[in-house]
Amino acid sequence: MRIHRDLTHLPALRRAVITIGTFDGVHSGHRYIIQQLQETAAACDGETVIITFDPHPREVLQPGGAPVKLLTTLDEKIELLSRQGIDHLVIVPFTRAFSALSAQAYLEEFLIEKFNPHTIIIGYDHRFGHNREGGLELLEAEQNRYGFQLVEIPQQVVHDLAVSSTKIRKSLQDGNIQLANELLGYPYFIQGKVIHGDKMGRQLGFPTANLELSDPRKLIPVEGIYAIRVYFEKEATPLQGVMSIGTRPTFNGTDLRVEAHIFDFSQEIYDKVLKVEMISYIRANRKFENIDALVSQMHKDSQEARDVLMS
Repeated sequence: MRIHRDLTHLPALRRAVITIGTFDGVHSGHRYIIQQLQETAAACDGETVIITFDPHPREVLQPGGAPVKLLTTLDEKIELLSRQGIDHLVIVPFTRAFSALSAQAYLEEFLIEKFNPHTIIIGYDHRFGHNREGGLELLEAEQNRYGFQLVEIPQQVVHDLAVSSTKIRKSLQDGNIQLANELLGYPYFIQGKVIHGDKMGRQLGFPTANLELSDPRKLIPVEGIYAIRVYFEKEATPLQGVMSIGTRPTFNGTDLRVEAHIFDFSQEIYDKVLKVEMISYIRANRKFENIDALVSQMHKDSQEARDVLMS
């Protein structure tokens, strides 16, 4: 997959079959669209092109709104899309100036001039241009003039895509990791650099890797204890462990921490980047009466995580 970030240096595309979207999560529904993209390109001996935006359009258009929480960061999205056999991923810098293009200018100066599409695959409700004034009706009116074919993603499919994304986010926020993973088609994961903590876990017999997430916009699932698989340094074989997301209530903590205890592992990995796949939610956080009670529960959590990961 070739990645393009500069619209002024795009290659000449061969019968480009394009689709446009955020593709956050690259979940099972998105892969349905990708399959349609590939089948259409194969039929016309064309190239598949996904157009996406960075930053997320809502960050630019609604700067004071609710923070955008991403299922996948840009780098993660690139990694997931690269596995799908796409020919080209075009990452368009989303700016105020770009958002101010009229719908006609968006079509002529962006889609036609930059991509000369053979086919555009688009959702029935996709809107574009200033104030979202353009849509399927404009593309239908102009397709003969500019010589592209138009494929509409029907209402039910678009609805299912939206429902899937909403369900995934809600499932992660509810601790229903199994449902989130099922809808994604892969285990939800977070990535971050291992930073120094206060070594409290080591004193309790459960040394942890404290993670500083690579992107603060990444959605962190609900606080609690999780069974996890851990990858680091591009290792293909995962390690196993248990992870805590929370404020450490037993110690009256206030800051949210993401801490992974890796089973049967003793290497120093400060400043390494870990990828942590979340396999199962074990329990909610709670405050324990004393350290002994906490340690006893940590042993139980670890055994439950081992049982889940071995099943």
